[in-house]
Amino acid sequence: MHRVAVIGIGNVLAADDGVGPFVVRTLEARWVLPDDVQVLDAGTPGLDLTAYISGLDAVVIVDAVKASGAPGELRLYDREGLVKRSPVLALSPHEPGVREAIMNAEFIGVAPGVIRLVGIIPGSTAYEIGLTPEVRAAVPAAVRQVVEELRAVGVEVTDRAPPREPDLWWERKP
Repeated sequence: MHRVAVIGIGNVLAADDGVGPFVVRTLEARWVLPDDVQVLDAGTPGLDLTAYISGLDAVVIVDAVKASGAPGELRLYDREGLVKRSPVLALSPHEPGVREAIMNAEFIGVAPGVIRLVGIIPGSTAYEIGLTPEVRAAVPAAVRQVVEELRAVGVEVTDRAPPREPDLWWERKP
């Protein structure tokens, strides 16, 4: 593997919807990744996610997911699990979403060989800044899962010593 990315998606102004950016910024602060691994906070890219994943060998996406379970529970999806899901009515900036971006990348021949989504069940997506306590408590487990997914595709990941504080600019007080 040589072209790998970790992409956090979500709206940091909508409570737990911002968990993707929160996780990738925490990953960067706590772990050292090779220079050829991209770590991106992509916001709410919709179908533009195709451009972010185009031509990669592997991608790990982190996002809030609609799934049965308690807020903060993790769900891991592979490419097959993502594309077999039924299409959804476009009701948010995420739609068209991950599924459609993967299908679009496959259609034009630029899809990554390995696709994983680390999903976290949200407690709230109200327009407010900050994660709910349950989702915030799940961030370390989500980061560990991302690290496991990277190692599974041959990426060498090491602890950052000393760890830094993640740049969570949206949570800073003026």
